[in-house]
Amino acid sequence: MQLPVVYLKPGKEQSLKRFHPWIFSGAIKNVNAELEEGDLVRVHDSHDNFLAIGHYQIGSIAVRVLSFKDEPIDDAFWQRKIRVAYGIRTAMGLTSSEVTNAFRLVHGEGDGLPGLIVDVYDQTAVVQMHTVGMYRCRNILADALKDVIGDKLTAIYDKSEGTLPFKANVQPENGFIWGKSSSHLAKENGLLFQADWEKGQKTGFFVDQRENRALLEKYSANRTVLNMFCYTGGFSFYAMRGGAKMVYSVDSSERAVELTNQNVELNFPGDKRHSSFAVDAFKFMESATENYDLMVLDPPAFAKHLKVVKNALQGYKRLNAKAIEMIAPGGILFTFSCSQVISKEAFRTMVFSAAARSGRNVRILHQLDQPADHPVSIYHPEGEYLKGLVLYVE
Repeated sequence: MQLPVVYLKPGKEQSLKRFHPWIFSGAIKNVNAELEEGDLVRVHDSHDNFLAIGHYQIGSIAVRVLSFKDEPIDDAFWQRKIRVAYGIRTAMGLTSSEVTNAFRLVHGEGDGLPGLIVDVYDQTAVVQMHTVGMYRCRNILADALKDVIGDKLTAIYDKSEGTLPFKANVQPENGFIWGKSSSHLAKENGLLFQADWEKGQKTGFFVDQRENRALLEKYSANRTVLNMFCYTGGFSFYAMRGGAKMVYSVDSSERAVELTNQNVELNFPGDKRHSSFAVDAFKFMESATENYDLMVLDPPAFAKHLKVVKNALQGYKRLNAKAIEMIAPGGILFTFSCSQVISKEAFRTMVFSAAARSGRNVRILHQLDQPADHPVSIYHPEGEYLKGLVLYVE
């Protein structure tokens, strides 16, 4: 089948020659056919030379590149891509670990599959499509996952209802596209948790904080811990295993707090060292009287596009300033941003401003980011979204 061709304006091919996988709408000169969102298209320069193949979409990013080779995007292509991604996780020791069975198998552009996220929880793969093109390929992708993972996979759950473009002409419904799973239980570094892929945020758990939670565990002994924006309590039960004196978990979502309590009970049944609160983070911090000496700030993305970066940084600054002001002398602060549009430099400058406002002496102990199963293509630095600092506050 002959694919439609997207022709670029003169000089707009340079980013593609550097293997950047996005083509912006302003770079397009014309198209030789009528296009629907999700169509496969060839991309040519203004002299009709082939550059790439990708999925067309409506919006500022008009094409997401699947291949810079002139090759068929067929079943073998998808299986090869999934197999490479699985091989990388095997090299990391994640596909056969006895202590961790939750990891990210496909991380969008980082694995050469823009618009696709796949997280594995024990024997269930949870997929999220962020583009119509990927959504149209969901059954082929399911077959590729089954072929590559084999008997270790018993179910595939599609959770794309909330991630596809709002105006896209599709009616996605969350649900199993293959198999069934009665258990939502998964394991990370030997700790158990419920992955609520049906009603929870993202794919059910934030697997990108696995290594940062393990680091927090090392700092937790004999400390009173406050875990803000706790979601399902990952940092909380790591802190408890690390020997924390008391752990407080806070989230505005009652459902999240309920899951946190379940996860704490799974790992530490009957343990009285944990209390949880379903309340707004800023309100909790304003009224808090406890002397916390280990704090976690892991808020949702305050900025999802460039237009709101300035306001988002003010929100982060206010949050961090309050935390640095209230933490006990000798306290440790783990602070994060998962906003892709906020750079590491902007985040660090914001934390500097928050620290300066407090007048306290603050040291950086660690600079944190996403784990290796959330790889960043060297040609797509925008994939580096998670950034964090561990601070020592005198």
